[in-house]
Amino acid sequence: MTELQSIASQVRRDILRMVHGCQSGHPGGSLGCADLLVALYFQQMKINNRKGKGGYLSFNMDGKGEDLFYLSNGHISPVFYSVLARRGYFDVTELATFRKLNSRLQGHPTTHEHLPGIRIASGSLGQGLSVAIGSALSKKLNGDKTLVYCLMGDGEQQEGQVWEAVQFAPNNNVDNLVAFVDVNGQQIDGSTKKVNDNRDLGAKYKAFGWRVLSVDGNNMDELTTLLRKIKRLVGKGQPIAVMMKTEMGQGVDFMMHSHKWHGVAPNDAQLEQALAQLPETLGDY
Repeated sequence: MTELQSIASQVRRDILRMVHGCQSGHPGGSLGCADLLVALYFQQMKINNRKGKGGYLSFNMDGKGEDLFYLSNGHISPVFYSVLARRGYFDVTELATFRKLNSRLQGHPTTHEHLPGIRIASGSLGQGLSVAIGSALSKKLNGDKTLVYCLMGDGEQQEGQVWEAVQFAPNNNVDNLVAFVDVNGQQIDGSTKKVNDNRDLGAKYKAFGWRVLSVDGNNMDELTTLLRKIKRLVGKGQPIAVMMKTEMGQGVDFMMHSHKWHGVAPNDAQLEQALAQLPETLGDY
């Protein structure tokens, strides 16, 4: 197991324990996207590694000189919170407060809680790409050569605002933007094909003027290779869209291959069964 795979295993344990602890939340998509967020935050992204109060990473909303990440499908907040804590933005013990009263770790990320690492309130699907484009344009105007990353769900692609943003970015040369679409084929009511078929998303983005890549989002080696390639492709006149194939519930056999675990918490027995499949590598909170 590589270092990144080791971290991803612990993040998946965190996700399950967080959702189980409050008996609420979205484990399926969180488990599926753990590899991407680990690869971004622990290897790919340029972030401020200076430490501030309490020994945690310094964080400011401007993000000058840093790569920025926006989680558009904010319901998969458990994976985001776990990665931020494990990366050093706040204490991992705070993960135990997920979705509880007076917690900074709300079910969908919010900014008024002032949780380090969170730049927008998200979860109202369809809005993240627009915000990411605004940030990317701001960086270009300021001569900031760092990048902006955004993650969306494939069910989210049924939102009209996504396609306004998809059209805008190439027409305005937003070539410091990388958008990932989590193509797990599942959403809350069933498969995306049955609910509202997206058909060929890659072809659609290409037709709008994006450079389109694809990757197995649950293969860490393939992911990191692609992320290195992206560094060589940005700044060439086109935004980049990555069709990222994942499995909802990745890492837990009884949670995979179904939309059932989109927003359902495991009971005690299910949690024990799931954790038995994921090595504890960094220590549970």
